[in-house]
Amino acid sequence: MMPLIYAETGQPQNIKKIGGSPEVKKHLEDLGFNVGGQVSVVSSLGENLIVKVKESRVAVSEELAKKIMV
Repeated sequence: MMPLIYAETGQPQNIKKIGGSPEVKKHLEDLGFNVGGQVSVVSSLGENLIVKVKESRVAVSEELAKKIMV
């Protein structure tokens, strides 16, 4: 298990755990990040990641990406 920030670009990953405060967890779930779901890193722009989750592309900060364990 590793944070999403270290996942290989283009490789689908299963979300195993979402950390952080209840507010952070709720925000990530609202964006489509759910335990058991799939996510893949599309690209990284500075300290942000562009990720594909549930057929959508979403930008997440490095701080949030570290809370998503794959």
